[in-house]
Amino acid sequence: MKKIAVLIPCFNEEKTIGRVVKDYKKALPEAEIFVYDNNSTDKTEEIAKKAGATVRFERRQGKGNVVRSMFREIEADCYLMIDGDGTYPAESARTLCDLVLKKGVDMAVGDRLSSTYFQENKRPFHNFGNRLVRGLINVIFRSKIRDIMTGYRAFSRDFVKTFPVLSKGFEIETEMTIHALDKNFFIEEVPVKYRDREEGSESKLNTFSDGFKVLLTIVRLFEEYRPMLFFGIIGCVLMILSVGFGAPVFIEYFETGLVLRFPTLIFAGFLMTIAVLMFVCGIILQVVVRKHRQLFELLLIETSKRS
Repeated sequence: MKKIAVLIPCFNEEKTIGRVVKDYKKALPEAEIFVYDNNSTDKTEEIAKKAGATVRFERRQGKGNVVRSMFREIEADCYLMIDGDGTYPAESARTLCDLVLKKGVDMAVGDRLSSTYFQENKRPFHNFGNRLVRGLINVIFRSKIRDIMTGYRAFSRDFVKTFPVLSKGFEIETEMTIHALDKNFFIEEVPVKYRDREEGSESKLNTFSDGFKVLLTIVRLFEEYRPMLFFGIIGCVLMILSVGFGAPVFIEYFETGLVLRFPTLIFAGFLMTIAVLMFVCGIILQVVVRKHRQLFELLLIETSKRS
């Protein structure tokens, strides 16, 4: 029998963690459930153990740090990651795991946004942020992912053991999605129901600070994964500005035979030089990225052999 591990990162979820563990034990009775306590100050650990989960600890604060430890320490054939806040009903757990175990999907995504998310979530800035992030990533990486930041996902062992976790906080979901898109992993989405947090259960996600971190992560990964496009856009903008500043100077020269605005000409030449350098950087880094993808495919082959 294939081993399933249910991974639950937690920080002060005493109000919901007991029900979450019990629901997923019922939905996946053969699975082992791991609750990773991220410095909780309430009774999360005690309640999770009582409900039947194996509790482990990650002392470095942040969801990204928790995911790094979970992926490094747990051995399984299918990894189902959920949140401990009770917002993801367990009824879709079997479907997500079957996609990984029976269909060979590398990342099965629980798509909230196509289901009840916008009706249940009462935080308008969260709704706007989800739409913004989805739009940016789908445009930049030419994809059609419907839910970028969901915390409800199932992974294959190949994905988990080759995913380099760099983010420390809530931007980890964005990093997972972009990594899977760039490395051509098999992704499939399943609409799942979403319910808002229970009364008295507080979200750990700060709309503005964490949202800003997610946007910075998108920019960083855009630069790392699509350098030709990233630096090409910058180069085109600088080239347009250079032509805008320099064209009037050249027009005056052809009409009068005089260069009357040397500082403007020098500035336009400076912008054009930087634009050319941006294009050169993009070309060089694109070659590096292509070589990295080749090495990653070799790593993936070796990981698959050990499975």
